Amino acid sequence: MQRRSQQALSAMRQILRATENYARKLARDTGLTASQLLLLQVLDEHGETTAGQIAAHMGITQATTTSLLHKLEARGLVHRQRGDSDRRQVWLSLTEEGREKLAAAPDGLQEKFRDRFENLASWEQAMLVAGLERVAALLDAETIDAAPVLDVGAIDREQH
Repeated sequence: MQRRSQQALSAMRQILRATENYARKLARDTGLTASQLLLLQVLDEHGETTAGQIAAHMGITQATTTSLLHKLEARGLVHRQRGDSDRRQVWLSLTEEGREKLAAAPDGLQEKFRDRFENLASWEQAMLVAGLERVAALLDAETIDAAPVLDVGAIDREQH
């Protein structure tokens, strides 16, 4: 039985290392975090949208979205514009520099996972989700609030 626990721990470590390696490559190539890249991808996919809509698409809080947006706007990657008819409404869009960063980014680990996961049979998807939820419970992590974003650390952390 100890062999199986070692196999499980090795598999979890491989997942963590893949996430860390991707985060380093992304930072080196673009200066972005995986969460920032995902936000840019959401803006690219949905066009001009609001922070609330971005939060819903990413599965993160409005506060986290706002923090990510401030960082991306400060770097000139996202543009904010007040609504014409309702000045309280703020519309967000990619700048040209944001599009360039997005084009320069390496293939996303999260997108690769999502595409491959979606191609699995429904029973296999359910089995994997149940297994991962059980692993989270074994690690006493089931109550940790985690967005569906493959990123290390806090998703709105500063990039060093």
